[in-house]
Amino acid sequence: MGTSVLDRRSHTPLWAQLHADLLRRVGAGHFDDAFPGELALAAEYQVSRNTVREALRRLRADGLVVAGRGQPPRLGKPTEITQPLGALYSLFASVRALGMDQHSVVRTLDVRADGVVAVRLGLEESTPLLYLERLRLANDEPLAVDRVWLPKSVGAPLLGVDFADTSLYQELDARCGVRLTGGQEQLRAVIPTAAERKQLDIPIGVAAFSIDRLGTADGKPVEWRNTLVRGDRFSVVADFSARAGYQLDVRAGSAKRT
Repeated sequence: MGTSVLDRRSHTPLWAQLHADLLRRVGAGHFDDAFPGELALAAEYQVSRNTVREALRRLRADGLVVAGRGQPPRLGKPTEITQPLGALYSLFASVRALGMDQHSVVRTLDVRADGVVAVRLGLEESTPLLYLERLRLANDEPLAVDRVWLPKSVGAPLLGVDFADTSLYQELDARCGVRLTGGQEQLRAVIPTAAERKQLDIPIGVAAFSIDRLGTADGKPVEWRNTLVRGDRFSVVADFSARAGYQLDVRAGSAKRT
C-alpha cells in the first residue's frame, strides 16, 4: 500500500493516481474509523502536500471527504435522501418512505403581500399570499429550510393547520381540493451564509442546494417554493436511455444570492 501503487513513470499525474487509490480504500472501508491527515498521507505515499491536497480536493468535490480550514479531513456521510429529476415529489413523503422520522418546526404561517412572488404566480403584485416557513428535520437532524407561498384565495383553509407533522400537499388536497400536477424546478448549488449554516447545522466545507419550484395544478400556477437543503443529506438522480436520451436544461444563472 502507499508508494507501491503510485507509478512515477506513468503519464497519469500523481494526484490522480493518489485520488484513485484513496477512492479504492474508502470503498474498502479502510478509513471507517478515521481518515488520515495531509502529513500522514504525504509520508505514506512519499508525495508532496500539494499532491495530497489536489487529491483531497477531488474527494471533497465528490462529497466523500469533508475538510474545513484548520480541521482534519474526515469521511463524509452518504446522502440519505435521493430524489429523481423531473418528478413531482413531496419531501415529507420521501423522508417517511425511507423509514425516517419527519418533523417540522413551523417558523411562520400567515398572510402577506410579496410583489415578486405574486408576479411569479401570474398575479397582481398586491395579491394576498399565504406564507409558510418551516425548518424540516429528518430523524431530529436539520435537513432543510422550506418557504412556500400560495394565493390566499387557494390556501386560506390552511391557516389553522399544524404543519409540524403533516404534508403541505396532503393538506392542500384534503382542505382546498387542489392537487399539484406539474411545474418547473431549478436547483442550484450554493454556499450557505453563516446564519444558514448555523440554522441547518451544516458542517464547514459542505455546500447546500437551493431549490426554486413553481407548482401548477392543471397548468395554473398555485405554489412558489424555495427550499435550502443540506448537500450532505440530499442528492438528485436522473435516468436516461439510448432511445429517449438524457434531457437536462442547463441555464446560466447569477452567482448572487437572493
